Amino acid sequence: MKETDIRKYAELMKELGLTGLEITEDNQVVRLERTPAPEIRPAAPVEVSAAPAAPKAAGNYVSIKSPLVGLFYAAPAENAEPYVSVGDTVKKGQTLCIVEAMKLMNEISAEEDGVVTEICVANGQMVEYGTELFRIQR
Repeated sequence: MKETDIRKYAELMKELGLTGLEITEDNQVVRLERTPAPEIRPAAPVEVSAAPAAPKAAGNYVSIKSPLVGLFYAAPAENAEPYVSVGDTVKKGQTLCIVEAMKLMNEISAEEDGVVTEICVANGQMVEYGTELFRIQR
């Protein structure tokens, strides 16, 4: 198979959002695979504090911040229900989300009981150290 054909198929994969393609031609098999690039959106303004993983009270809500740089995931799997939604009541220690850093899945838990009033980032968004992830009303 010619390099130009392979490039054409690779471009087609990108266009259609495919992650794998196998082509058999003249008793030759070529398998193309790619990892989809994560959707990167500008992160919310970073508010750095001495202990970003610990919630900070501001008014009547607790702010849950990212303790590390990584990708925010609202659910345990791509097609699964999110851990929490706005309006959900959460208990101390309950998992709120995952932040993936260097292929390690780090669970972020609630520090206090309360009600989720705001989810501050989108699923798949890159978050920085100290980025506000959730607001939980006490």
